[in-house]
Amino acid sequence: MMKTDIIEKAKEVIRIEGEAVEALADRIDESFIKAVDLMLTCQGKVVITGMGKSGLIGQKIASTLASTGTPAMSLHPAEGIHGDLGMIGDKDLVIAISNSGETTEINSLVPVLKKMGLKIISLVGNKKSYLAGESDVCLDVSVIREACPLGLAPTASTTAALVMGDALAVALLDSRGFTREDFAFLHPGGSLGRRLMLKVKDIMITGGRIPVVSEDVMMEEALVEITGKRLGLTTVIDQEGRLVGMITDGDVRRIVQADRDFYRRKVKDVMSRNPKSIEPDRYAVEAVEMMEKREITSLVIVDEAKKPVGIVHLHDLLGRGEFRFEG
Repeated sequence: MMKTDIIEKAKEVIRIEGEAVEALADRIDESFIKAVDLMLTCQGKVVITGMGKSGLIGQKIASTLASTGTPAMSLHPAEGIHGDLGMIGDKDLVIAISNSGETTEINSLVPVLKKMGLKIISLVGNKKSYLAGESDVCLDVSVIREACPLGLAPTASTTAALVMGDALAVALLDSRGFTREDFAFLHPGGSLGRRLMLKVKDIMITGGRIPVVSEDVMMEEALVEITGKRLGLTTVIDQEGRLVGMITDGDVRRIVQADRDFYRRKVKDVMSRNPKSIEPDRYAVEAVEMMEKREITSLVIVDEAKKPVGIVHLHDLLGRGEFRFEG
């Protein structure tokens, strides 16, 4: 094949699979709502089964469900009919994935599952199939064609099943009111979990390291504080110790250009008022999002009395393995 042929074939695969996914949106109806309701009210776990490539898709869907608050596991149908059905409890729910709806191993499970009184949700490409007819809810994941030029290797069909599984998982996540804290609790071992659990108070600069001056002092004193604390800024407080302003290196540079004698001016005449602040019990990821949104590099941490108790700087977060930023 020529290079141009290879590129065009790759683009065709993406187009075919994209069309298959896009077609799913028109099939989200009452059946989908019923499937979500069954999963929400399930008192056990969600067991996902599929043969071959559908089984691999089922493993991924089960993993996504488990990591977003829905207890789930995958079951190989061939192993299920040879003893592993003991993994399934009488309060569980089964999701069966089969493009044809006629997969022998899965259909052999169906009578046993129904005898156990279990609800079955099927993801099928043939709504007239045995599996579709025996399911309590059937979700249509059919595709017009596979991306495989031979029409044999599961490609678009497995992608469609995967996306429908993701749609179920996200709908469940939202319905359960699943939070960042819940997600972090289920992912304690990785950098993602650590990043989500980390709070501002765990990383902020505190005590004597906080640059602070009174609003009534001269800029000369503020310059000493900015230089000495090496954070490129100083907080400004009123007579009650409450945060009322901030002066940064950038502020100083701008003022120097306009007034060479600026150091003789009072801080309150120079400072930026109402600096952005955050509470110590907020999550560090919220501080990152706030700084990115407002295009600033520092936040002041204040207590309930609006008194500065810490500083968090973007550079401190960049130095941690949990946080990575795109340029």
